[in-house]
Amino acid sequence: MNTPPALPTLSEADREQFWPPLPFAAWQATAETLHLWTQIVGKVRLALTPWINHSWHVTLYLTARGLTTSPIPHGLHTFEIRFDFISHELRVLKSDGALRVLPLQAQSVATFYHAVMAALSELELPVRIDLTPNEITDPIPFARDETHRAYDPAQANRFWRVLLQSDRVLQKFRSRFCGKCSPVHFFWGSFDLAVTRFSGRAAPPHPGGIPHLPDTVTREAYAQEVSSVGFWPGSAASPTPLYYSYAYPEPPGFAEAQTQPAEASYYAPLHEFVLPYDAVRRAASPDDALLAFAQSVYDAASILGKWDRAALEEVRLKPPANLP
Repeated sequence: MNTPPALPTLSEADREQFWPPLPFAAWQATAETLHLWTQIVGKVRLALTPWINHSWHVTLYLTARGLTTSPIPHGLHTFEIRFDFISHELRVLKSDGALRVLPLQAQSVATFYHAVMAALSELELPVRIDLTPNEITDPIPFARDETHRAYDPAQANRFWRVLLQSDRVLQKFRSRFCGKCSPVHFFWGSFDLAVTRFSGRAAPPHPGGIPHLPDTVTREAYAQEVSSVGFWPGSAASPTPLYYSYAYPEPPGFAEAQTQPAEASYYAPLHEFVLPYDAVRRAASPDDALLAFAQSVYDAASILGKWDRAALEEVRLKPPANLP
């Protein structure tokens, strides 16, 4: 097991390529359409995959070209759905070698939904999904949504590149923890990338109240104490892309905790710390800025929440990094 090579100093060209600007207003129409497309694909996984604690069975994952469901069981077969944000295709791959490729292009959510269902039917992978989008106010059923129909390939690719770097750094952060921890995964309901650490103790029932998400799902997701960090690209109501980190339940004194870097702040309405994406992308080392944010908020959550940090972060549980 070799130590990964050190990252080179970022040039401005590197920064533009790997940590590009992502102003929400510039790609709002594409973002809102893509959000709904990922929900359709995610609900296919939800319908067919055995339930895993905290809804880990529904998420998507970053790939070298986009996002994937990972393998989904269907009877004795397995299939996978991949968003490719380089070739701008949706690929449905079946374990018997069959394949369907759909173009990612400007088209309504309804058109996309019917095309995905037709492809699955042709592959003898029939599935029925709930047609109401989750975690969205005033949702339009997928099969009738002719409103959302934008797709800018360059903007979709830019979003994926931000997710890719965020995923890479959050994987580093995840590796520091030996307790129960989620994968770094993409939630299509909230349209964000996140990784969550667990204290190992039960949490009080979550109040719920997330739009178009059953409270039972939310309460199961937060049945144990957590500290979570992630990236969210923004929305029409709050158009600043940002990193966030929170604890549930929130321990006393959490809002007053000292966190890093200096641009991080506590956002009281959502009970979480936030760090603008632009503060990370413009930092001398975006990796260090994001890791400092994730670590400092986790420190506040775990110390104030009296987690058993020594047990959860016991590095002796891991093999040495210099294994052959």
